[in-house]
Amino acid sequence: MKAWVLHEFGDPGNLRLEDVALPEPGDGEVRVRVRAIAVARTKDVSARAGHPPFAPRITPPHVLGTEHAGTVEAVGPGVDQSIIGTDVAVSAVLSCARCRACSMGREEACEGFALVGVDRPGSYAEHCVVPLGNVHPFPEDVSFAEAASLAANGPVARAQLDAGGVGSGSQVLVLGVAGALGSTAASLARFRGASVIGVDQLEPRRPLLDHLPLDALLDGHDGHLAQRILELTAGWGVDCVVDNLGIADLWNGYRAAVADMGRIVVSGAIGRDPIPMELLPFYLRSQSLVGVRTGNRSQVRSLWQDVRDGFRLPTQAVVLRPWTDLQAVHRLVESGRSSGQNVLAIE
Repeated sequence: MKAWVLHEFGDPGNLRLEDVALPEPGDGEVRVRVRAIAVARTKDVSARAGHPPFAPRITPPHVLGTEHAGTVEAVGPGVDQSIIGTDVAVSAVLSCARCRACSMGREEACEGFALVGVDRPGSYAEHCVVPLGNVHPFPEDVSFAEAASLAANGPVARAQLDAGGVGSGSQVLVLGVAGALGSTAASLARFRGASVIGVDQLEPRRPLLDHLPLDALLDGHDGHLAQRILELTAGWGVDCVVDNLGIADLWNGYRAAVADMGRIVVSGAIGRDPIPMELLPFYLRSQSLVGVRTGNRSQVRSLWQDVRDGFRLPTQAVVLRPWTDLQAVHRLVESGRSSGQNVLAIE
């Protein structure tokens, strides 16, 4: 089969399309004919460049590629063959099922936390072997590309909104709303009945921003960000902030507009500067700061139930490219100029 093989960390040119052996599924595993691959900033692009947290766990030559979608074409011992021919989305999260976190249903905190595409060969290939528990059938009207995007971002977005207590009537602020995760979190929050305010760099990302289900859109460079948010929420502030960026200037900009009992949920830290934090407002105003790594198995299942119940991404949030453009897509994501989720399609 063909696969993109990383021979050494560094430039995207170090990824080369080559012939490799077809993998065989082991006990409890299935082999998926890959049709669409979500390109992840941290798990793929940063890892390829040699950056932590994932590059130190990879020994080239290696096949990257985490969440993807395709069709089950073979099964290993112990797997019912009736699943062959099923279109599935694939989660990349691997857990031990034995540690304390796993026993609590919190697989995202597993002490043996691992990922397809990092700790075992991934989906930058025509075929990929994964555990049966990582595959999820999806409705017929969902494309392979959208399924891969949902697999990559949906469980995290769901975990963020769960941590933020977001439901009908909530006021939610999503930073980096034009990004792959931000656009998914905003769309899912609206699906739950929340009001959503998005923050991003406006002009470079207008083609996507104009199609997101937002009640308001603010420029991240606005020097009066908190004032704008308070005006939009009748002075109350936002009940939940989804912060996927961890940028000090943005934190300073929105912090005063977090409501009493509000929750700040963080799942990223692309900013390198320390965040200035005062503890006093957290206890005087009953506010919370929560870190979310990814979704657990329960949240993954719930995400696909949301999809069966009608949740869909805006079409513009999924950017489809042929998988032969992999190197160019890595360069685009690395530049910070991309919007939505970049997905590679294998014909």
